[in-house]
Amino acid sequence: MDESRIPILIGSGQVTQRERDPALGLSPIDLTAAAVQKAADDSGAGSSLLQSLDTIVLLRSFSDTSWRFTCPFGTYSNPPKSLANRVGADNAQRLVYTHPGGNMPQWCVNRMFEMITKGELEAAVIAGGEALATQKGAQRAGLQLDWSEDPGGSFDIWGVETRGWSDMEDRHKMAGAIFAYPMIENAIRGNRGRTIEQHGLAMGKLFSRFAKVAENNPLADRRQGFTAEQIASVNPDNPYIGFPYTKLMNSNAFIDQAAAIVLTSAKKARELGVPEEKWVYLHGCADAYDHWFLSDRINFYSSPAMSKVAREAFEMAECSLDDIGALDLYSCFPSAVQIACDEMGIDPDDKRGLTVTGGLPYFGGPGNNYVTHSIAEMMNTVRSNPGSKGLVTANGNYVTKQSAGIYSTERPNKPFKPKDPKIYQAEIDAERGPAVTEVANGKAVVETYTVMHDRKGPSFGILFGRLSDNSRFIANTPADLSLLADMTINDYLGASGMVSSSDGINVFKPD
Repeated sequence: MDESRIPILIGSGQVTQRERDPALGLSPIDLTAAAVQKAADDSGAGSSLLQSLDTIVLLRSFSDTSWRFTCPFGTYSNPPKSLANRVGADNAQRLVYTHPGGNMPQWCVNRMFEMITKGELEAAVIAGGEALATQKGAQRAGLQLDWSEDPGGSFDIWGVETRGWSDMEDRHKMAGAIFAYPMIENAIRGNRGRTIEQHGLAMGKLFSRFAKVAENNPLADRRQGFTAEQIASVNPDNPYIGFPYTKLMNSNAFIDQAAAIVLTSAKKARELGVPEEKWVYLHGCADAYDHWFLSDRINFYSSPAMSKVAREAFEMAECSLDDIGALDLYSCFPSAVQIACDEMGIDPDDKRGLTVTGGLPYFGGPGNNYVTHSIAEMMNTVRSNPGSKGLVTANGNYVTKQSAGIYSTERPNKPFKPKDPKIYQAEIDAERGPAVTEVANGKAVVETYTVMHDRKGPSFGILFGRLSDNSRFIANTPADLSLLADMTINDYLGASGMVSSSDGINVFKPD
């Protein structure tokens, strides 16, 4: 087999910064450069590898993704070029900045492995980093940092640009993950037939296993090893963010973390002197999308795309779930993990565990780059157990963009050739949810809901409901604090009431 067309991973690097003085903290690009250097050193090739890179892919920062994380300290006009300059990758001609999405690290690996098989690249790095803890600390301290840079040049953009919510959903304030995932979670609770208290403890138990892994990971941000009760209990230190999620059930974005992985052809790795015990292969992979907007889903407690991605990855790898030695399931919120377990037939109490890092709430949720950490740690895991396989899942938007990869140090017995995603994407697209009524009036019932909270307590409610013709609508609740508080105590799934529309906003009033 022509080794110039055999793709492998050869280096992984991770950095967690805990500098308390924001004036001394590294910028996001400097933090990412440190991770790239670690990945190069991990391969054993060091600076010679960095000089051999022809491609640099940088995951989009959260400050370039959401208004919630806008950086007041300047911008990078060409982020991948700034990174290349810092690590001495002078020969990197292909510079890429991705569109947002937690799926993007695995999506990029899948794409770039194919590019190697076609002779389109020889050596590349995928990297990303966030310094939101330093940014937040500097803002609180009134410091003025300079994180601006204009190195010139151009770059490519990979991924899908479309935002994760519709205009209709936006008008009803469902414009971010912290608003959407709680609604998915309450739908899961309803499908399981649990009370609010029962489901809260179940979520706490699920995530306590992640917290335990983080407790033993020196790179993790939260290493307290929270119990199920601590995670589920609502108190001043652990308030609701979006009911039913407490603070400890949410991805922890305000951290300083960076990660990088290096991909090459087997031939290039040999030329660089990278020992074979460092080589990691991608045995199976797949990418798919659920219907882009929650409003269009068949239901809110499943993911046909995740199911399809898992089946395709296992089929390509010629293995089953029983052959997997380690798992890292994307864990931005409990719902993402529960749906992944459902779609792949994984017991939430699986003895293998569901994460190798500790997950986004406890290890850390560095924006669009978490899965680079996941892959980097999985590389370490399978290297420590030669011949074993590790499964990584990646999720973007609102259980929308799904990617998966199966990793091993063992060389596959066939060339890397994944199925064209368009083939199975068509099956997902063909299944449509109920009709959507944008201007809703009349009798209705609640399909799922959330109550968003601010520092003072309940703030506003969002819900999906069904009209008498079974069409779906989105609505807000009245600005009634007693109602909002009651919705966190008593179950409003299936509650009946009236919905009316005014100025493009639907408002649902329970009976």
